[in-house]
Amino acid sequence: MSKLFEPASGLLTVPYEPNEQSELRENPPRFTWMPAKPENDRYVLQVSSSGSFEPDATETIGPIPYNFYTPDRDFEPGTYYWRYALSEETGMGREASSNWSRVRSFTVPEHVPSTPLPSRGARYSAAGAAHPRLWLQPCRVETFRERIRRDASACGWDVFYEKSVRPWMERELIAEPERYPDNKRVAKLWRKMYMDCQETLYAIRHLSVAGVLLEDAEIIRQAKRWLLHVVSWDPRGTTSRDYNDEAAFRIAGAVGWGYDWLHGSLSEEERTAVRANLFERTEQVAHHVIERSRIHRVPYDSHAVRSLSSVLAPACIAMLHEEPQAREWFDYTLDYFACLYSPWGGQDGGWAEGPMYWTTGLAYLIDAFNLIRGYAGIDLFSRPFFAHTGDFPLYVHSPDTVRASFGDQSTLGEPPSLKTAYNIRQFAGLTGNGLYQWYYEQVKVRDRDADTKFYNYGWWDFRFDDLLYRHDYPDVEPVLPGPEAIEPVKWFRDVGWVAFHRRMDDPAEHIQLLVKSSAYGSLSHSHGDQNGFLLHAYGEPLAIDSGYYVAHGSTMHRNWRRQTVSKNSLLIDGKGQYAGLDKVLCKEAYGVIENVSSTPGYASVRMNATEAYRESVPYLKRFVREVYWIDDTYAVIVDAVDLAQPGRVTWLMHTLNRMELNGQAFRAIGAKAEMDGRFVYCSSGHMTVGQHDKFPDVDPAEYEGLPSQWHLTAETKEADSHRIVTLLVPMKRGDDKFVSYFIDDQDHGIHLYFTNEEGKTRMIAVPKAY
Repeated sequence: MSKLFEPASGLLTVPYEPNEQSELRENPPRFTWMPAKPENDRYVLQVSSSGSFEPDATETIGPIPYNFYTPDRDFEPGTYYWRYALSEETGMGREASSNWSRVRSFTVPEHVPSTPLPSRGARYSAAGAAHPRLWLQPCRVETFRERIRRDASACGWDVFYEKSVRPWMERELIAEPERYPDNKRVAKLWRKMYMDCQETLYAIRHLSVAGVLLEDAEIIRQAKRWLLHVVSWDPRGTTSRDYNDEAAFRIAGAVGWGYDWLHGSLSEEERTAVRANLFERTEQVAHHVIERSRIHRVPYDSHAVRSLSSVLAPACIAMLHEEPQAREWFDYTLDYFACLYSPWGGQDGGWAEGPMYWTTGLAYLIDAFNLIRGYAGIDLFSRPFFAHTGDFPLYVHSPDTVRASFGDQSTLGEPPSLKTAYNIRQFAGLTGNGLYQWYYEQVKVRDRDADTKFYNYGWWDFRFDDLLYRHDYPDVEPVLPGPEAIEPVKWFRDVGWVAFHRRMDDPAEHIQLLVKSSAYGSLSHSHGDQNGFLLHAYGEPLAIDSGYYVAHGSTMHRNWRRQTVSKNSLLIDGKGQYAGLDKVLCKEAYGVIENVSSTPGYASVRMNATEAYRESVPYLKRFVREVYWIDDTYAVIVDAVDLAQPGRVTWLMHTLNRMELNGQAFRAIGAKAEMDGRFVYCSSGHMTVGQHDKFPDVDPAEYEGLPSQWHLTAETKEADSHRIVTLLVPMKRGDDKFVSYFIDDQDHGIHLYFTNEEGKTRMIAVPKAY
């Protein structure tokens, strides 16, 4: 029997779970461990109510093809033990071929959601072999066909037909995309390439669905024309996964929908050719996901994870029962969704990459889960993450806010996108949460020209989305997010974001203060913004996430947007947090929310971003920021920085307009709101306060013609310890109110007293810098 290799789990790899520290919030537990072989690893798992694994109390499961597993049944509440070993086939069946792993224990609590995954042998018992399978199965096709014959407006069919079907009857076929000059990616051509592929998806999917539902021979003929045209493209060419994965995802989806819905209208020869094309395109994606990216070992590959939803789920459903390999890929996809999803958040529903990537990731996932549930009867939405993830955009990307959330955003400078609203409506339909429906309706009223925006039209067709949702889900009554309906302080522990809200129900009165210190650091689409804050008040952004969205990988993206210099945080001796290309260092550049407290009129969060500066400022001993939100009207920020050698700290804040500076005070002024800011205490003496409207190290051509943004810098004197206390008072334009304060420093601490316009006084204690 060989020795089992049990490597320690790293920052970027899957953990050993469940364990003694695990808090299980669904039943059964999900098992993950580090791989014991570089390839061809198969495992046997034992779970027991006995720490010595007595045979009568032990269940042996295997073979398990990867290093993760979701049981097909619930566990009774209680304490359990588990271990695993490598497995091989013997004359007696599947047996352990290595010694057993270290034993780990876990406790299954009572009253948690039941979310088992049917075993591989049983999970497709309800999945028929007839076509179509994507969205509607044959019996449901006939039911909906009769419905739209009686009422052409049912589920928005008439709008879908006029705007998303008829145009493709008349459009010229789109040519196969050409290669980049010298095969070197150019952003403009890359975008055109996948826009062409997105339109091709629209043409094939919408014509195919409409032609079959209407039993219209001409529409079906046009759908076949588009489909066979695309099948003539080289699957190893410009629309292959390795050349342009965004284009590849769209074309694989187009061929999958066309093959499934036109199955009965294709000749056997045509079916064979289309399926072969679909198989090759799907194989490219599956090979990358499973063999190269290996997201079951290292889950932080945003595109690879998304390709499970956008390609493997629909394509494998379309080919199931016809291509044996499709079943293996589909099994992997379902196993991943049931166990490891989502690598970007946890059961609080947060998404570390921010609301824009929540939108893209969840959009494709919603589509995939609906297809899986409709075809195979497996409801992956029942996992706790999906019961709560609608809270994430609600609290950190509220409908009226602009530049007030963290992470990469192609919508930067605009309110939440319509697709974000469509996503959250899905969770309204699943959970009955009226707050989510309110969010959807607010955004839809504001975003009336969605199709003119690249980040909408290049990704989804809202008429098709609307058709599917209205067919599959009930109407939900909206609920206003008044004080009694929402949490005034919302902590997403899984991703390290905290949101403070006042009057979300009224944009003219709404204040949103958002802070972040995340265990994900600057990984993927996250930035070097640990201990950062953002403030949106009275209909306008005041402390912003600065810069412009040009393109992923542009100098604006690499040298400004991802870097701490563009955030409302601190530089130390001019240096920010690590936000470069090394994923390990990005993950190591993390922050921690140490505490969140909330009582009426007084809420606070304490964040620690020390490790975020470890690579760039190795002599930093501590950077802790405490943010107090007081009486729903003003914020006090307390920064504590301790260094192993003397250094200077630069306090940063960014706004849309030039600020008024006056000694240790600054004033941000917008069209609807303004903010009075004051450095009420700095342990090293008065700070040097200035502002500029430049984007250093950014190619000027990338922001030519765009409005200026203003960047406040307040630098301390040199010292090895710093304490900075900043008062921020947002107000409506022209209100000109202020919060008075005084300082008592008689003892070893400093007591600061703040009094608002209503005469309420609050005290904040700050340790002295010695």
